[in-house]
This record gives sequence, structure tokens and C-alpha cells, in this order.
Amino acid sequence: MNWIRDARQEPNDTEGGLVVPEETHSGSPHHVPVLVDRILALFAPALTASAEDAAGATLVDATVGLGGHADALLTAHPALRLIALDRDAEALEFSRHRLAKYGDRVHLAHAVYDELPEVLAGLGLSRVDGVLFDLGVSSMQLDSTARGFAYASDAPLDMRMDPSRGQTAADVLNDYSAGELTRILRDFGEERFAAKIARAVVRERERAPFETSARLVQLLYDTVPAASRRTGGHPAKRTFQALRVEVNGELATLRAALPAALGALAVGGRVVIESYHSLEDRMVKRALAELATSSAPLDLPVELPEHAPQLKLLTRGAEQAGADEVQHNPRAASVRLRAAERIREAA
Repeated sequence: MNWIRDARQEPNDTEGGLVVPEETHSGSPHHVPVLVDRILALFAPALTASAEDAAGATLVDATVGLGGHADALLTAHPALRLIALDRDAEALEFSRHRLAKYGDRVHLAHAVYDELPEVLAGLGLSRVDGVLFDLGVSSMQLDSTARGFAYASDAPLDMRMDPSRGQTAADVLNDYSAGELTRILRDFGEERFAAKIARAVVRERERAPFETSARLVQLLYDTVPAASRRTGGHPAKRTFQALRVEVNGELATLRAALPAALGALAVGGRVVIESYHSLEDRMVKRALAELATSSAPLDLPVELPEHAPQLKLLTRGAEQAGADEVQHNPRAASVRLRAAERIREAA
């Protein structure tokens, strides 16, 4: 985990891998944060109440990316202290410059969001007033051809959100057994033809190892039935999602990060989570519902305080972006937003 202590120190399917022009990256990206007005409204009660305390309010942006949500929150709350994490050093560097105007109100950390407890401990904090997750792959990553996230153009099969460590998508394709490939395509991509694709990959890699995306995309066109392509979208969509989730350990990381983030919330603090595919959203839904439900045995005549719900859900199910926002920002089409407030101290 690399610390950057002070900001002043120097077709439309983002989850599948199609390039969506959410911003251009020519030194000045035009970043369009998803559901930013709704996020501001959800956090406002917690951040406004805490701002009245001498210490002020503290919020963690666990996936700061290009800093769109962070910028809006810091502008809306002039006393807010923001702790920003991201595993992508390139995105973090951009946010460092973008948020420099807020001075020492911003602390940046090159860290994955399951490292939140270590980040907070390094700052001497045990509780915060808000935590924001904007999950999935960013448009900066999609638009960078060398990163290999997009199937719309030929590129090295990398897909690492942190290019400095870990296996690449090519490693997965070339080293995993047919059974392991079937598992990740089925579980992480919800791919109906997982076994068929896995067998095709194993046959093809015997001819030569996989290195770039175009060869994989052609294999998928040749393997996925045409009838499925007509109704299920691009044949590479689910495979690229599965590879990206496996390479970055996204679900395991989220599984560890959610209890840590929820446990760090002060009473009255709020968590807001934006997910972009059903695997993430189901995990978020379960984690919030578990703490928003009484843990008392069904036959207990009186609910004891220690069994009372710890969270109050702030959204009715998962909220989606409206048609106007989707038209303006195609990335918003697949978003699912859930939020909750801590109503009693964590056990």
C-alpha cells in the first residue's frame, strides 16, 4: 500500500468492455460521475450533522478514480475531510491534481478498497461519517488501449486495474485448466456457453499462447452461437467481464471490503454503493440486508438491544439512473445504487 498523503503533493456496455466515451484522456478528461446529485443528497444529512462537530465530517471515497464524485462532495461540504483510495496509480495521479485545490482536506492512498482498515489506522481513525464505492472498471481504463479492458480494439490481454502487480488476462487464458476457465466464465461472467468457450480456448492455445484481444474476440465469434449473439449482445461481453473480475479479484475484494466499510461507519454515518453488474449488486444487497435485519431468534418475546438492526436502508431496492442521465452518460445505464445509514454502534 503506497501512501500519497496530501493532494497538494506532487454499443454501450462498460462492464462488458466496449469503449464508452465517458471522458477523453488527453491530459484533461471530461469525467461524468454517475448519479452524482443523488449521491450528494444521500450523504448530505450525515456530512452536514458531523460538520457541526469540531472535528468536522470525514468521508472515504474507496474508489476515487478520476475524482468526479470526490470533487462534488468536497465542493458541497467546505469542511469535509476526504480519504481517497484507488488501486490504479494513473487514476490516483489524475485525482491528486484535480483535488489539489482542496489542500490538506484530501488524503490519497494507493490501495485496494479491502485495505480500508489499514488506511484508516494509518490516519489514526476508527470511525468515519461516510463511505462511497463506485465499483467496476473506469472509462480511463477502458479508453487506454494498452490496458486491454476493451474488446472494441486489439490490445494486449492485460486487464489489471493495478498494472504493477498480479496475473494478466493472458496468464489466465494460457495457464488455467478447462475446468477452471469454465468456472470463472460461468460464475463471474454468467456465460451460458462457458464450457464450450473453455474447450475452444484450450485447443487454440496449443497452437500459440493468447497475447492480444483480437484473437480472443474472433474465437468467441466462432464459438458462441449466432442465435445467442442476436439476443445476448456482443459475444465477448461476458467473457471479458469474467476475465477482468478474476484478474483483479473483484468479488473477493468486495466481500472483504464491505464488512470493513460498514464497521467503520459512525452512528449516523452513511454508505453509498454503485454497482454495475448483478454479481456485485447481489453481494451488496446481502451485506446491507443482513445488518438492517434484527438478529433476534424468532421465538424471542422481546427484542434485546444487541439484536436490533445496525443499519437502516435508504433506498427501496436498487436505484437506477434516469433516461436523461443515461442519454448524457451511457455508463450510467447499468448502475445499481444502494445506500444505508448506521443507526446503532457496530457489535
